Amino acid sequence: MRFGARLDAALSARGSLCVGIDPHPGLLESWGLPDDVTGLDRFAATCVEAFAGTAAVIKPQSAFFETYGSAGIAVLERTVADCRAAGALVILDVKRGDIGSTMTAYARAYLDAASPLAADAITVSPYLGVGSLQPAFDAAAANGAGVFVLALTSNPEGPQVQHAQATDGRSVAQVVIDELAERNDGSSPVGDLGVVVGATIGDSTAVLDTLNGPFLVPGIGAQGGTASDVRRIFGDALPYVVPSVSREVLRHGPDAAALRAAVERLTADFTFLRETPR
Repeated sequence: MRFGARLDAALSARGSLCVGIDPHPGLLESWGLPDDVTGLDRFAATCVEAFAGTAAVIKPQSAFFETYGSAGIAVLERTVADCRAAGALVILDVKRGDIGSTMTAYARAYLDAASPLAADAITVSPYLGVGSLQPAFDAAAANGAGVFVLALTSNPEGPQVQHAQATDGRSVAQVVIDELAERNDGSSPVGDLGVVVGATIGDSTAVLDTLNGPFLVPGIGAQGGTASDVRRIFGDALPYVVPSVSREVLRHGPDAAALRAAVERLTADFTFLRETPR
């Protein structure tokens, strides 16, 4: 089954929330865990126990695992596999972006079903041109996976690139969205190619409701984004918005029951997304 169809089913069954697994040193410390692979493994396993059977989507941040070397990557492999085995879709947050054979290798690493790091979807950067990401799009199509492309991020440096105008007058963000919309055209219930749009961007500078794809929306909770912001920014595109939270949930650790309760509360805050007519 294509990623878009699997995502649609997961959001209907479990709600719209995406929960991040971001084991940075400060969180390990606050959980009473050592800043080493043992602490990393315990942190990730607690997250799996707490919400892999509850959340529709889980998003491990690869960088926080990579910092521990090969042993950290082994923990990431187990975490991805365990989340998927519990019924959650996994978006691996890697933000890769390159050309030619290098992009093909990244796509093989994360999207090929035979890879030990195979995820349901990944995040990528389009700033070598959306066309440079074609190997990832091809691998996603071949493996029933998805790709989320950065479009309108909420970091303060983002607008100087994303709001810049292309030669035809469109913003760079709009060019990204429009090129993905072409690739998603005709997909039902929704396309496999999504974009990342922060909940803290203020008013959107791009037309979003033509994408026919999902929106991964970080910045909820600790970063200041709210359900009201999501309503305002996405309008008719709400049914395929996937709000992403990390610190707002993870601050409740290391107690698994408290983590699970936080996920359930935040999921309830966004039930309106799937109630919007599609």
